[in-house]
Amino acid sequence: MHPAARTRTTFRAGPTPVPQPRSRRIRSLIDADALRVLHRAARVLLDDLPDLTDRLLAVLREQEPAYRTALENDHAATWQEVYRSLRHSVTSLLDPRGTREAAHRCTWRIGVTRAEQGLPLDALLHAFRLGGSLVWQRLVEETTRSEPEDIRLLVHVATDVWNFVDEHCTLVADAYRQAERQLAWRRENRVRLLAAALLDGTSRIADLPETAERLCLPEHGRYVVVAVAGGRPQDPPAGGSAYWHAGVEVDHGIVLVGDDGGGEAVRDPVAALALPTDGPAGCRIGVGSAVTGLAAVGDARRLADLALSICPPDGGTVRLTEHLPEALVVSCPELGATLTERVLGPLLRLEPADRDVLLDTLVAWFACEGSAQRAGERLYCHRNTVLNRLRRCEQLIGRSLARPHDVVEISLALTARRLLRG
Repeated sequence: MHPAARTRTTFRAGPTPVPQPRSRRIRSLIDADALRVLHRAARVLLDDLPDLTDRLLAVLREQEPAYRTALENDHAATWQEVYRSLRHSVTSLLDPRGTREAAHRCTWRIGVTRAEQGLPLDALLHAFRLGGSLVWQRLVEETTRSEPEDIRLLVHVATDVWNFVDEHCTLVADAYRQAERQLAWRRENRVRLLAAALLDGTSRIADLPETAERLCLPEHGRYVVVAVAGGRPQDPPAGGSAYWHAGVEVDHGIVLVGDDGGGEAVRDPVAALALPTDGPAGCRIGVGSAVTGLAAVGDARRLADLALSICPPDGGTVRLTEHLPEALVVSCPELGATLTERVLGPLLRLEPADRDVLLDTLVAWFACEGSAQRAGERLYCHRNTVLNRLRRCEQLIGRSLARPHDVVEISLALTARRLLRG
């Protein structure tokens, strides 16, 4: 829509043309005459811009469905946009130097605006070329009407007119693509901010519908959050049943494990995130327990982080529902340390060699579900040795392995010492 001409001396680009066998004086006269004809016709077009605008819009309405929709939605704004574009184009025929920057700014604004509105780039470029064709047609019509003998002179400016149209097509495409990149970045950043607020538990209730839409997750589904440190999925999920949020030290996956839509529930959140159960060395995975609704994802993230904190330093997968005693201890380290000292204190103050033998025996006995025989096999000693050591432990700590309450305390104290020792 920016069909404007530039004088040959000012705007010609590319290699220097091969000299023709005619004098410079004759060429200058022809250029001057061609520009005179061009300017005379352009002044008529400038006075006839409203009609020219209507003609171009009629063509766009007929040939471009996207512009047909734009005209139906906001006819006045579309008309003004086309009018301004044509006005800059025609005035550029009369004063290429003086109007160049203004014409460029107008074209750039159109490219940005149409990108923001979602008008297809192909439709926009087609509109610019139709505008150039219409202006050229009107220049020819006016010259034919007023001075038919001068029509041949327009040939000398035709190349420059169409070069100008191509220049503005390139410019509007550049503006459109740059605006598209910025819009994409804003959308991605908005999604990331919404997901971060969801995981932090700071998401506003009013933002939940938008969050659900942008993350492609139902607002009222059931969710599990998976926390990952030291490894990432090869192909992160892109909506539908999971959303992957990359962090600085810990990454989180929000996994839909069930909804009201009748879809099949996800059995394994780790697999849904394309995470191998046995990840690379040092990859730690914590799987929280399920919560209901996107509004509760912040709680699910805290549960996943709790599971992650239980993972061994050398890597592995911990599902919170399978390690609830450990989670209880880790969730309140101060109480865990107090429990360790209160239950195991006398034993811990023994000489290191004696202490370690008794602690290893207790750990083995619990691991073997209270079987002295199997604990002895694990420790390479007789079952009676195991029993003797256990009795000594009972005497030191003042608790009995035959009482369920004492067994729970001892088990939790051993867990707290293992998890909190570092």
